[in-house]
Amino acid sequence: MGQERTLRSERVYQGRLVGLRVDTVELSSGRQAEREIVEHDACAAIVAVDSEDNVLLVRQYRKPVEKMLLEIPAGGIESGEDPLDGARRELEEETGFSAERWEKLGFFYTSPGFCTEVMHVYRATELRQAKRNADDDESIELVRVPLSKATELIASGEVCDAKSIAGLLMALCALSR
Repeated sequence: MGQERTLRSERVYQGRLVGLRVDTVELSSGRQAEREIVEHDACAAIVAVDSEDNVLLVRQYRKPVEKMLLEIPAGGIESGEDPLDGARRELEEETGFSAERWEKLGFFYTSPGFCTEVMHVYRATELRQAKRNADDDESIELVRVPLSKATELIASGEVCDAKSIAGLLMALCALSR
């Protein structure tokens, strides 16, 4: 089993947030196959914990799944932007808070079977009220939940998106070290 060598790459679609390309690859067996790849820029996700050990979550409507979801704050990293700077910006945009202390918890690929997106995860503490600069197309409700309840929210399905599950579990693992 080895790497797949790209023989051809065809851009099928380029939108504001995602691109789609189809790569023709050569497998280690010598056979050819096609891979549909969604291109998405890197993102930053934040587990923001206040002085009372509450985690700041955001509730927002997600059109692809037609539901209101409870999530950790997150968003795209702009071209050339450092992931930590993107995390700082997203925390303020989505929650109206900034943080004095930041710790990188790690990163993960959101759906590596078909997508290039990588998610950088940070824990933010020593929170301060800041100016909220929400994006024009976002309607977000801030929800504070005790961090100790994170696993219950995941187990019940109330928190059900991959970045929030991974981010909360990464934060809990870091605290137990």
